[in-house]
Amino acid sequence: MERVKKPEWLKIRLGGDEGFKRTKAILESNGMHTICSSGRCPNLGECWSAGTATFMIGGDICTRSCKFCNTKTGKPMLLDADEPNRVADSVQKMNLKYVVITSVDRDDLNDMGASHWAETLNAIRKQNPLTTIEVLIPDFQGNTDLLDVVLSASPEVVGHNMETVRRLTPQVRSAAKYDVSLSVLKHIADKGFEAKTGLMLGLGETEEELLETLNDIYQMGCKRLTMGQYLQPTRKHLPVVAYIHPDKFAFYKQKALEIGFVHVESGPLVRSSYHASNQ
Repeated sequence: MERVKKPEWLKIRLGGDEGFKRTKAILESNGMHTICSSGRCPNLGECWSAGTATFMIGGDICTRSCKFCNTKTGKPMLLDADEPNRVADSVQKMNLKYVVITSVDRDDLNDMGASHWAETLNAIRKQNPLTTIEVLIPDFQGNTDLLDVVLSASPEVVGHNMETVRRLTPQVRSAAKYDVSLSVLKHIADKGFEAKTGLMLGLGETEEELLETLNDIYQMGCKRLTMGQYLQPTRKHLPVVAYIHPDKFAFYKQKALEIGFVHVESGPLVRSSYHASNQ
């Protein structure tokens, strides 16, 4: 397949200022993993320069091998029992008023990492009582008991990404299923939490398919949404089928707002936690 040329509007800001260096030093000193670096996020420079980062817990090796994601896949290490405290300490040192936590999938564990999630959130809350916590969680294979373990730690916003439309899900995501992800969002909303999800565009979805997905998500009670351009991390990953113009992202944002979503971040460089505190 012929590679699609990256357009001019996809300009990525590199880091290097004092804010970036300070964030990097804190993360490294506490042995933190971030999806910023693991996922090769295009906004790493901007966010680290602003003193923010998205923490990734449970190690840096995922049990799944999704075709869009740059995170390492394989047999993970044992959970680090001290990680929750180090995350909490990093949040304090970075003086974060709003923090986003995500994780690798840990299908190798009996509880898929749910208790480690809860311990991390409780540690953050204890050390940073005024910090708002947003989480971006795995599907826990649709197990609502495990979802409730995470929810018991009372994060303010609970995200779980759909990633793409129904037709493309089997080729984009290695284990996750479209309807399971919808059920996760419904459970989050039914429990009274602010549910949030994210979609990647440019994988070959049609406008009709995307609008159908937006309606599916909204029907689950999820009213917060991010939409961004899929960028191929390496040649081993799925190729970009199309670069979606910023005007089209604006169109989709308007459509989402018309459906009833209360907050939508939509643009080529938007990612799940991009400008999350604005929401």
